[in-house]
Amino acid sequence: MKFAVVVFPGSNCDKDLLWAMKDIMQVEAEFVDHTATDLSEFDGVLLPGGFSYGDYLRCGAIARFSNVMKEVTRFAEEGKPVFGTCNGFQILTEAGLLPGTLLRNESLNFICKTVPLKVVNAQTNFTSEYETDQIIHLPIAHGEGNYYCDEATLAQLKANGQIVFEYQENVNGSVEKIAGITNEQGNVLGMMPHPERAMESLLGSEDGRLFFASMIKNFGKVTN
Repeated sequence: MKFAVVVFPGSNCDKDLLWAMKDIMQVEAEFVDHTATDLSEFDGVLLPGGFSYGDYLRCGAIARFSNVMKEVTRFAEEGKPVFGTCNGFQILTEAGLLPGTLLRNESLNFICKTVPLKVVNAQTNFTSEYETDQIIHLPIAHGEGNYYCDEATLAQLKANGQIVFEYQENVNGSVEKIAGITNEQGNVLGMMPHPERAMESLLGSEDGRLFFASMIKNFGKVTN
C-alpha cells in the first residue's frame, strides 16, 4: 500500500505520520500538498494534526475547501481508507465525511498529555488487531477536542458500532467520552488522540502500532 500524508498550512504532525508509516510500519508514504488535485497513485489518505489555515474561524472550516479534499472525498466514497487525527478529525467533520463536530475543550484550556483510551469496537478495519474493551495509552494535544453530536446522531453511532475509542476519563467534555469514530461504511476514521506519537516505548507507548497494523492489513486486502 501507498499512503498520502496531506500537508496543510500549519500542519505539525505530518512528519510524525510519515515516520510512523515509513520507518516503523515499513510501508510507502509521501507528503502531498493541500493544493494537489490527483491522488490516484495512492491507496490511502492520512490527514495529520496540528493546525490548518482558517482555524481561527473554526477548526478545519477553511481547510475542508482545499483542492485535495475533493480527492479525499472520492477516496471515502470509493471505500478506500481515510484517517484523520486531531486537526485531521476536525477537517473530516467539517467536510461532512464524519458526523458531529469538535468544540472547545470544556475547560477552555489546551490539553497535552498521554491518556488511557478504551477500544470500544475492535471489529473495524482500523482496530482489528486490538481486543474489545482493551485499554491503550495515546497522547492528546488539542484545544478543540470536545466531540459533540445531537441525540439522533449519537443513537445512530451506537447502533452502527461507529464509536471506536472512548476516553477513560472525560478530559475535554466530549459526548459519551467519545475519542474516535468511523463513518457508517467503516473506511473513514477520525480521532483526537495521536496513534502516530505512540509507536515506540521510548516515547511512552507502542499502542499506536496496532492501529496502523490493522489499517494496513485490512485495507491491503482490498487494494491488492
